[in-house]
This record gives sequence, C-alpha cells and structure tokens, in this order.
Amino acid sequence: MFVQQKSLMLFIKVANMDYIILKNLEFHGRHGVNSEEKLHPQKFITTVKLYLDLKEAGKSDQLCDTTNYSEVYNTLKEIFEERSFNLIESLAQTCANTLLKHYPKLSRVKICVKKTDIPGKGRFDYFAVSIIKRRE
Repeated sequence: MFVQQKSLMLFIKVANMDYIILKNLEFHGRHGVNSEEKLHPQKFITTVKLYLDLKEAGKSDQLCDTTNYSEVYNTLKEIFEERSFNLIESLAQTCANTLLKHYPKLSRVKICVKKTDIPGKGRFDYFAVSIIKRRE
C-alpha cells in the first residue's frame, strides 16, 4: 500500500513539473552492432524533455534562469555525431546522464531515440528506446 501511495505521489509531482521539449531533433551517427552501421552514418531522430522549474525564468525573462536549449542541442549533437555506440540504449543513457551532469537546473530528463534506417532490415518506421533519468 505504501509503495502505491509513494508511486502516485511521484506521478503527481512529475505530472505537475515544468519542462522544455526539444522535439524530433535529427542527427546522423554511426551507431549499431553491424559493421555497415559503423561505416555509414544513419539518421536518428530524438525528442527530449528537460524537467526543471521554469517559474523564475517566466518572471525574469532571463536565460540564466532556465536551461539554454541551444546548448543542450549542441551537447546532444556532439554525442550523436562524434561518438559511436553499439546500442541505442547506451546512446540514450549517455545523453541523459550527460545532460543531468552539465545542466544543474535539470531535475529529470526523458529522451527518446529513434533509429530510422537499419541496413537490410526491411520496411519499418523506426526502432526506438525511451529513457527517463532523474537527478539522484
């Protein structure tokens, strides 16, 4: 019973949190277990939710009171395009952990990474993972 109440309280808290959305960012990277995936960059689409208190930024209209999503974009671009991972699970985890480490105003990050092209795998929209990490 206590666990259910705690889960419900956490759900309500998260549901009432402010967040910034970076939707359908397109990057090209060499992620996958197949050798062809390492040779030729594929397209990845990611959507990120940055959970933080936006009240002060809403009042002050100052960038210093929020998280600069242009900088977040550049951080993600560097991870996607300059590193290589076998699994999109590891890619997403690295992105979430890096954002929490570098942007102290963030309390939680949700990231969905979609891989839209896998050589020789037939027709599909995408394969994806979604990871939620919170500051410990």
